[in-house]
Amino acid sequence: MIEYEVLRVFCGADGRHGNRLGVVRDGGAVPEVGARQAFAGKLGFSETVFVDDVERGVIDIYTPTLRLPFAGHPCVGAAWLLGVPALVTQAGVVGTRTDGEFTWIAARAEWAPERTLRRYDSAEEVDALAVPAPGEWIYAWAWQDEAGGQVRARAFPGRGDGIDEDEATGAAALLLTAGLGRPLHISQGRGSQIVTRPRTDGLIEVGGRVQRAPEH
Repeated sequence: MIEYEVLRVFCGADGRHGNRLGVVRDGGAVPEVGARQAFAGKLGFSETVFVDDVERGVIDIYTPTLRLPFAGHPCVGAAWLLGVPALVTQAGVVGTRTDGEFTWIAARAEWAPERTLRRYDSAEEVDALAVPAPGEWIYAWAWQDEAGGQVRARAFPGRGDGIDEDEATGAAALLLTAGLGRPLHISQGRGSQIVTRPRTDGLIEVGGRVQRAPEH
């Protein structure tokens, strides 16, 4: 039996919501890529992380059907759980820090998987969207308060793997921040909160609150 933990990443200020993340702390218990992919598919979370070196923060990330070199909410969750200064992903070394409330990662926009960033005129339009047909990974967003950097967003992976809407997506938030070139506070899904900051060295910081999921 494979032991794992479930976290909720990018929780709201009230501690609710956030995107569920499966974490297998002992990645050596599932050494084969095929077995990891099968387990991630069985869990059915938008992402599952296997930790291959706790001290160095080496992680391996999977959706229910794909292996990912980098993803935002798995890195934020793993950083919170492991408490390491950096994570080693297939895409590169991801810096981490915490400010007491938020756990932050620092990554490059080019590491993020391709996403279609689709802007709408209002948050109400984003709220009213129906789940589109599979085929394209869409990040729908609109300004709630442009001057204040407040964004309303929803994410539709379009993979046909049972995740019709992603509750909180760090990689898409990273791409949006890189495109806009400014800090953002993103309200996504049912009530998840993502904060971002571009840095002068070309990295983008993505942060949020993390909690253990009470149902596991």
